[in-house]
Amino acid sequence: MAQPTKIKLHKQEYLEIVWDNGKTYKYPLKFLRDESPDAGSKGETILWKHYAPPAKQTVKPEGYEIEKIEPVGNYAIQIKWKDGYDYGIYPWDLLLRFGEYWEVRDNLHQDFDHHH
Repeated sequence: MAQPTKIKLHKQEYLEIVWDNGKTYKYPLKFLRDESPDAGSKGETILWKHYAPPAKQTVKPEGYEIEKIEPVGNYAIQIKWKDGYDYGIYPWDLLLRFGEYWEVRDNLHQDFDHHH
């Protein structure tokens, strides 16, 4: 499993992560917040029964700005947002999947833009 070698916040717009497998991904902050991997956002499954999450709260603009990023063990980061929200823990494998998603998405846009 790849590990990050550098995590850098760029002007409250995106998080850039350089991975030890040679990949570098840019993660828009709005995407990271909206996809926060916590039970309140995604719901929970307990003993095979899924409990839906509560209705989505509207996020204020400062909710898309990062106050601080802290490591969680050797496998994840926790992001504290400026509106105080800090429930999402982002494991490396999830961040890698998010990065691959954005890479494919960006490449698809380029391909479509060139084939009018």
